[in-house]
Amino acid sequence: MRTLHTMRRMWEHAAWADRLLLGALLRLDPCPSAVWREYSHVLGAESVWLDRLLRRPARYAVWPTLEPAAAAALAESLRTEYIAFLDGLTADGLDARVSYVNSAGVAFDTAVEDILLQVFLHGQYHRGKINLMLRQAHDEPVPTDYIAFARGVPAAVTPMNVS
Repeated sequence: MRTLHTMRRMWEHAAWADRLLLGALLRLDPCPSAVWREYSHVLGAESVWLDRLLRRPARYAVWPTLEPAAAAALAESLRTEYIAFLDGLTADGLDARVSYVNSAGVAFDTAVEDILLQVFLHGQYHRGKINLMLRQAHDEPVPTDYIAFARGVPAAVTPMNVS
């Protein structure tokens, strides 16, 4: 049961981080296109993996082109759909296998638990890239660390003027 709880917490963190980043990116004028593309990819990948878990056709591309309103709607839809999926998951369900073909056309068969871990870790990897790109564009990074989520308070951030 602890693993199911951890999976849910990891998704709650991912959805929180997606929402936090979206808010920050929408306040940028303008948001660097490479940053927006990377953020859209986080949502696109989360969507593709969820569709695989639910054994339905992909609704979005892995690298979708999303307008802000569509990104906000997708992020909210993903938040609720992943929660529903995780709430219906059993410990045995984590071992269930999912067959799918990736974006390169290669067939795979992967355990649900491994797919979920991929979703959580992949998203955090790209959120880190987004923060690096924001810093390089002289914009403020968005602390999306798990500990900030768990504490309910922002994590420490290196000031922008420090090299």
